[in-house]
Amino acid sequence: MSEFFTHITPDHVAFIARQPVFFVATAAEGARINLSPKGMDTFRVLDAGRACAYLDFGGSGNETHAHLAADGRITIMFCAFDQPALIYRIYGHGHAVLPQDAGWAALAAQFTIERGVRQIFVIDVDSTQTSCGWAVPKMHLEEERQTLRKYFVQDDPAQRLTKYQERNRSIDGLPVTPPAVLPYR
Repeated sequence: MSEFFTHITPDHVAFIARQPVFFVATAAEGARINLSPKGMDTFRVLDAGRACAYLDFGGSGNETHAHLAADGRITIMFCAFDQPALIYRIYGHGHAVLPQDAGWAALAAQFTIERGVRQIFVIDVDSTQTSCGWAVPKMHLEEERQTLRKYFVQDDPAQRLTKYQERNRSIDGLPVTPPAVLPYR
């Protein structure tokens, strides 16, 4: 029913490209487990399937950043809601790359940087796993929501940067390094 791999294979890259949503899970000692859904065209496979990355937009918190800084472990899950049924997990260790970091420009070139992007999370792949997904319902994607994009279009970048600087702790009090600059104007 399940099979493990040492990296993201070309077949898995194709599967990932077809999925409109993925889920990110992180944890740190003494903190809540964080589980977040992600959408939009924000995920990339890098380095022959041994690394991957995704764009992070500002939101209600910055738990993933705090957990990765404290512990590093991360799991990404893709789940087919169409046929054939499949669940695909990526297990790894990750870190945040902020707009002020030396590696930002090269990494950001892999993505379309939109207003609201806060950081990019890079994951070094430890292993991946497929499982059947037979109990996952079949569903149809109607369309992407545009709410986040609309919100950030009307958001003032200077105020956004100030907000990030003020939110330098996770909900459990773990430290967060906020962006010093925004990758957009």
